[in-house]
Formats: sequence, structure tokens, C-alpha cells
Amino acid sequence: NTHKYSACTFTVAYIYMYVFLLIFIRYFCHLHSISSNSEGILGLCCLFERLLVSRSPLLFQHLKKIRAEPLFLVFKWLVWAFVGFLDSSQVLLLWDRVIGFNSLDILAVLAVAILEFRATNLFRATSLSEAEAMLQDIKCLKVMPLVQQTLFT
Repeated sequence: NTHKYSACTFTVAYIYMYVFLLIFIRYFCHLHSISSNSEGILGLCCLFERLLVSRSPLLFQHLKKIRAEPLFLVFKWLVWAFVGFLDSSQVLLLWDRVIGFNSLDILAVLAVAILEFRATNLFRATSLSEAEAMLQDIKCLKVMPLVQQTLFT
């Protein structure tokens, strides 16, 4: 009986690893290499900045004024696809959207959404370190309401 349980556990773990490998090869490997591929990290960074400038130009200008480059604030979120920064259930919801939309663009949308959500606090920041502190803990945030707010307003 114990042997069956351990074999089943091994099989399930192997399947999860295989699925993650497929997802990494299709999507997340682009976040860890510099290339001209529009799906890569550079394209995602450009999308993030374009979205932030078009949606929240005053926030963008304020962050630049206090020498808190917006991209610097969110780059680690993008590179790691929010792993370690959001609650794991929220990361899985986000990754579900990556697969559903067949695009990493949702990562840039969420990064903009978080800055907009914390905009009131960010406008009070007078330095990079203050802005970073205001974005330090995002584990409590819920992905879908933020993304929906950004996409549909």
C-alpha cells in the first residue's frame, strides 16, 4: 500500500514538473534572455512604460522627478512573473491568464495596475527608497480585480 502511494506521488510530481517545463519553454524563458523578440523582457518593459505613460502620465512624471524609474520599481516582478511577490494562488491565477491569452503582456498590465493602485502613496514619495518601500509588500493584492480595472477603464 505504501509503495502504491509513493509511486502515485512520484507520478503526480513528475507530471507537474513536465507541465511547468512546457510553460517555461513557451513563456517564461523569454523573461530571462535579452532578445529582439517582442515576447521577451525588453518588449514587456516597453509595453509597461507605454501603458503607464498613457494611463497615468502624472504618476510617471512624479516617479521620474524623484528619480524612481518606474521600470526599476517593477522589473523584478516582470522577470520573475511575480513569483515570490504575490501569494501563490494569485500567481497561478495570473499564469492562467498568460496561458489563456497566450501572451506575457498581462504581466505588464498587472505591474501598471499595482502602481496605479498604490498611486496615492507613491505621490507622497520623495525618493526612490520611499517608492520602493511603498511597493515592498504586494502579497495581499488580488490579481484579477486589478487587471480588470486596468483593462476595462
